[in-house]
Amino acid sequence: MKTLKLRIKDKHIKELNQLSGSVNFVWNYVNALSFEHLKRTGKFFSAYDLSQYTKGSGEYLGLHSQTLQAINETHAKARKQFKKAKLNWRSNRPDAKRKTLGWIPFKKSAIKYLSTRQTGKKVLKSTIQLSLSKGQKLIIDVFDNYNLSLYQINTLEIVQDSRNRWYACITVKDFPKQVSGKGSVGIDLGLKESATTSMGDKLTIKQTQKWANKLAVAQRAKNKKRVKAIHAKIKNTRLDLIHKFTTKLVKANSLIVVGDVKSRSFTTKKNKLAKSTYDAGWFELKRQL
Repeated sequence: MKTLKLRIKDKHIKELNQLSGSVNFVWNYVNALSFEHLKRTGKFFSAYDLSQYTKGSGEYLGLHSQTLQAINETHAKARKQFKKAKLNWRSNRPDAKRKTLGWIPFKKSAIKYLSTRQTGKKVLKSTIQLSLSKGQKLIIDVFDNYNLSLYQINTLEIVQDSRNRWYACITVKDFPKQVSGKGSVGIDLGLKESATTSMGDKLTIKQTQKWANKLAVAQRAKNKKRVKAIHAKIKNTRLDLIHKFTTKLVKANSLIVVGDVKSRSFTTKKNKLAKSTYDAGWFELKRQL
């Protein structure tokens, strides 16, 4: 299994904001309910227990029953993972002191892939249908960098970033037509070059350094919107460079060996290499591989 992150077209923002508000309402309800039950009985509600209290509410909130189940399961799992009696409240109101980024989960039975089409020389756009309450459908268009027609969709979560852009995070089965090569390669990790293979290929990132001056100007001007945009540009470019590098390696080799470097030793307060270490993206490189 792997996850594909695809940008959703901005024309869906208004509807997605409304649905995320309904998701937050359910989350806050089960959060309060679970906490009160814990105070009375000393026991936690399971996801199944929570589902008994949210059953049928999707009709009034515009949410599919499977979405309600996914919210309950995520809440129960997060509470157990973080060992908390009550989790943080979720709110997407613009005037909220602590605004939460939008999140709308869908299970496999509520997802239907419709089509993929080419709109430019290299640009693909795909259409996905998502089930809501009472037979209602939400049809979204996404910018498709992976060609969804080649994958089998498992689950889908719609998430929001700090710039109010929405993305479809789709878990799929591995690419069916991709066949790994028979070669092998070793990778050395570094700061000047983030990665250097035994074949001589190099991965150079240094996006933080590239955008440092423009970021400083935006911060001095207190232009929060521009600061967010620059940070997003740095992050997305870093991910893209690593993705292209790792994809090439995986297609050509069946064995990949990565050097063991502990980034913590470079990110201590006494060490001045912290910024370069974060920019090198060693963790993301290993994660994508």
